[in-house]
Amino acid sequence: MKLSNGVVAGASVAVLLGMLGLGFSADSLYGTFCRVTGYGGTTRIATSAPKEIVDQVITVRFDANVADTPLIFRPLQTTEEVKIGQHGLAFFEVSNPTDQEIRVIAAYNVTPHFAGKYFNKLECFCFDERVIAAHETKKLPVVYFISPDMVDDHVADQLETITLSYTFYESSHYAGPKTQAASGAANSATGG
Repeated sequence: MKLSNGVVAGASVAVLLGMLGLGFSADSLYGTFCRVTGYGGTTRIATSAPKEIVDQVITVRFDANVADTPLIFRPLQTTEEVKIGQHGLAFFEVSNPTDQEIRVIAAYNVTPHFAGKYFNKLECFCFDERVIAAHETKKLPVVYFISPDMVDDHVADQLETITLSYTFYESSHYAGPKTQAASGAANSATGG
């Protein structure tokens, strides 16, 4: 079958434009993929708590880091034991020892990474950009639960410990979404 030069050129331009469009949308598509699947330890944002609590206990470890900022950031407790489906409440503390306010955003993940799709947050300081005033110390809460769906996962059902990790970045240096809750709300897990 013989194709005209115009058809080949048109098809080539269409493929080129399609690849260019995918290149520009790759970051948002990857972010959506991570939120939906929990890939890379991405947690989910829940709008409601699960209706059941499973009699299996998980230890949640808390980790706090800073990048490119002079803030002092730490968890107020290092671990918490919760039953699957039960609310957990953890507090972190951030202090600004400088004479200037600092605008920050927190990136987060869980390890092992396959647990990300079962780790749900109802409330978190990480959802929005924060301003920490000069010489200010703030207590920051996170309310979470581990989805009862985890007991049906033959890989995750034997899990005993999950680490929830946060890193604060100065907002001007952070390349991720400024409001993670808004971008994740459509893909939130209800846990029920």
